[in-house]
Amino acid sequence: MKTLIRNATVALPDEIGQFNVLIENGTIIDVSASASATADEVIDAKGLHLIPGVIDDQVHFREPGLTHKEDLLTATRACAKGGVTSFLEMPNTKPTTTSVTALHDKLAIAAGKCLVNYGFYIGATPTNLAELQNATRTPGIKIFIGSSTGDLLVDEQSALERIFGETTLPICAHCEDESTVRANAAALNGGKDVADHSRIRDNRAALIATKRAVDLAERHKHQFHVLHVSTAEEVEFLRGTSDLISAEACPHHLFFSLDDYARLGTLIQMNPSIKSKADTEGVWKGLLDGTIEVIATDHAPHTLEEKRQPYPKSPSGLPAVENSLALMLNEVAHGRCLLSQVVSWMCEAPARIWHMKGKGAIRVGYDADLVLVDLNKTVEVRNEDQLTKCGWTPWHGTTLTGWPVRTLVMGRTVFLNGQLDESQCGSEIQYSR
Repeated sequence: MKTLIRNATVALPDEIGQFNVLIENGTIIDVSASASATADEVIDAKGLHLIPGVIDDQVHFREPGLTHKEDLLTATRACAKGGVTSFLEMPNTKPTTTSVTALHDKLAIAAGKCLVNYGFYIGATPTNLAELQNATRTPGIKIFIGSSTGDLLVDEQSALERIFGETTLPICAHCEDESTVRANAAALNGGKDVADHSRIRDNRAALIATKRAVDLAERHKHQFHVLHVSTAEEVEFLRGTSDLISAEACPHHLFFSLDDYARLGTLIQMNPSIKSKADTEGVWKGLLDGTIEVIATDHAPHTLEEKRQPYPKSPSGLPAVENSLALMLNEVAHGRCLLSQVVSWMCEAPARIWHMKGKGAIRVGYDADLVLVDLNKTVEVRNEDQLTKCGWTPWHGTTLTGWPVRTLVMGRTVFLNGQLDESQCGSEIQYSR
């Protein structure tokens, strides 16, 4: 089947301009086709911009084991609506994804449920080195250098040395120093108010763990990705690291600060925690100058009942895949960044860093994972409109300009003007290493 997308303003790798994109059997075959090219389906995209599908390299979709919060179908409905065509999911499900068998089990579940393309990290433990060495159908290894689920905490230096020194897959890590977090919690008697969460998981905890992980990566010459950078100090440190190191930011660390606890309370309780306005500006600065290369959501839903428990019983995490692209397009509308930068942060860079085949760009021979966006569309974000199973968003009541209106996965439309086509399934992401 051939599909022609004509009259769009297309974000190509090196320029943005008027082009006609021709797709055949899920692959881009021409980016400068004639407007009258023969096709089975013609999409007239006049007035719209065509960008690569967003790749979210850090999500928690809760399946298996925690599906009252989210599952792969509800999560990928939200992805399709939000212009996210590929995701990489974290290993802290129940059971945890710490073996090749568990990884393959997840891939099998995803094959029948996901509306968009999917990949799953394998999680490190202090004792599963052989599993990490034998894993193939995965983007990489996830290490929790800080509190996590089950046996996923890896804090002992000897175990970390083995993982960095004796594996070959790219590594990413949640970087918060466990001893610092525990000492801060003890000093505050566990904390009594959600604002204490940012005192417990403070700047120092983040910086110590990030420095520690980068040191391991540099010494062992191992590709390493710093997840959810939350402090200005980390950004300054990362500017001096080698090409082995990459980093990402999340919307909650770009748009919320300590001042928002009074308004949103535990809804914005996150690990790493929300930080000061100066830190928010520092993370933005890191994005804009290229120190931070990726934007990912760390989508981690909980029910409102769970989130509204008094601190510290309330869990950390919030949903974001549905609105992340619109949040960034709104910044384009207000002049804070360029559309080309958003494409770099949310499409090109994650594909490059995780060695994804055929993803992240509108280029001949690449997969036709594409999003048509209306940069002039203005919509108020509302809880009642959310497709994520948890049914809420911390951006409820926020008006954003710039929205995805059509999402194509491997050339097939899965979302169009508010409607989903659930007859279409995404594909397992392939990696070139």
